[in-house]
Amino acid sequence: MADYEAPVRAEAAALAATPCVGGFAGTYPCSNVDLLSVLPLGSIGGGNGNSMWGWTDSTTGKEYIIFGRTTGAAFVDVTVPTAPVYLGNLPSYNGTSSSWRDIKVYANHAYIGADSISSHGMQVFDLTRLRTVTTPQTFAADARYTGFGNSHTLSVNEETGFIYAVGTNTCSGGVHMVNVQNPKVPVNAGCVSNDGYVHENQCVVYHGPDTTYTNHEICFNYNVDTLTIVDVTNKAAPVQLSRTGYVGVGYTHQGWLTGDHARLLMDDETDSDLPGTKTFIWNVSDLNAPVNTGVHVSPTIQATDHNLYIIGDKAYQASYRAGLRILDITGIASNSLSEIAYFDIYPASNNTGFNGAWNVYPFFASGTIAISGIEQGLVLVKHNPGAPVTTVWSDTFETATGWTVNPAGTDTATLGLWERGDPAATTSSGAKQLGTTVSGVNDLVTGRLAGSAAGDYDVDGGLTSVRSPSIALPGSGVLKLNLSWYLAHGSNASTADYFRISVVHSGGTTQLFNQAGAASNRNGAWTTGSWDLSAYAGQSVQILVQAADLSGASLLEAAVDDVTITRQ
Repeated sequence: MADYEAPVRAEAAALAATPCVGGFAGTYPCSNVDLLSVLPLGSIGGGNGNSMWGWTDSTTGKEYIIFGRTTGAAFVDVTVPTAPVYLGNLPSYNGTSSSWRDIKVYANHAYIGADSISSHGMQVFDLTRLRTVTTPQTFAADARYTGFGNSHTLSVNEETGFIYAVGTNTCSGGVHMVNVQNPKVPVNAGCVSNDGYVHENQCVVYHGPDTTYTNHEICFNYNVDTLTIVDVTNKAAPVQLSRTGYVGVGYTHQGWLTGDHARLLMDDETDSDLPGTKTFIWNVSDLNAPVNTGVHVSPTIQATDHNLYIIGDKAYQASYRAGLRILDITGIASNSLSEIAYFDIYPASNNTGFNGAWNVYPFFASGTIAISGIEQGLVLVKHNPGAPVTTVWSDTFETATGWTVNPAGTDTATLGLWERGDPAATTSSGAKQLGTTVSGVNDLVTGRLAGSAAGDYDVDGGLTSVRSPSIALPGSGVLKLNLSWYLAHGSNASTADYFRISVVHSGGTTQLFNQAGAASNRNGAWTTGSWDLSAYAGQSVQILVQAADLSGASLLEAAVDDVTITRQ
């Protein structure tokens, strides 16, 4: 609550369908996403926007959005996304306002909770009532579950018929389980309370690689500072399988499983958004020992990320002031993600803050994607992927491809020079040089040996540089440099130390990325990044990677793996 900011009152105007051309759809920055329509808040009941969910009527094929607002839930027919129709509003149970409202759908019924209303409970609304609505109206709920008062969010397992309410005034703020198999008669099914407050969660019938739990019902809970995995197959006796923290935690917010239940992406709402928005990558193939394997760092935005969902090989992320971001996750097993599209409903800023896109709903079969804007209302868009992504050049460092150490002859480092090879692990108040690579057995690393002490082969004495062979870029298209990297250092480092990536082109050398050191411990953790090289189309370029110990005797290690340049 302390981090919530009052919305900037600049409500969007109702806009007609507008293609994304030259980086804009009307006034909205975009890439490969077209605008279908905007319904301002004043057109759907007023107030401020928050979360939402969708419903597809299996009888008629029509698509609907249930849109959360501070004073109620709006129902919108989005079957024709260029001409959505507002059908009416279901007010809060007692008419009170809540900045947080959450909706989920099961068996043609919407379940609606509110966080800031202690007596709200969970409203139940029969969505088939919308079939006959021709003019906007004020609705009443069909039923109300009173087993809890307030709730932060709801999740649903449609395979089993259970709603999982979290952040309630029950179960120590943990998971409050509700049986909704008889949709209008919800029944309390039990609590998961041993790990305290849960902010959001996802519960599934598990069919992943950990065969011990095949067909068990498993909840992945985002518990403020951990990913906590619980077996809720027996609602009367849930079993906590693991509770795992991670480096860089701010406020563990929300996440989503891949379709094979082997990996997971997670948003942390108050982690540092410098140098870019972070998406945490997890290997959850062992439910008793999940591992945060890497972090994707956006090279273009520093927005606070909020909710994300995975469909196939794409992740759809609501990043507040940066709007909808679509990530290609085909490389998730090697900690490699890349942004392929976006639609920014808050053009004023892409930085940290709580304005703009609260949630996205990408599950409609039509391809319509809904964005809920705190100030903007309901924004409907569609991903228009354009040209396919192809690989221009890549290097996994499993063989020598012609990288040159100290290419300018001006490096000053005396130890820890860049080399290709199988790295040895070192530790000093945590992992420093990682003994694991992103793929294969080799990477590009500063002094790959371990020695008898962690500092025996780290970077010492100044700068070490390594430059790729010459790479001929195509003459057109969106060109992206993608790679995995890490910088690790001890608390004796300073901002004079750095890890840096640059591109050498016909006009000189341009820095793409810089991660400075700090007078605090930083452990090694693989991170992915992506940078636009389109300005150098048609040129031959080289990638320059540098690491520098310029603060004296600081312990410093760095590495790079899986470098690719792609074209779309």
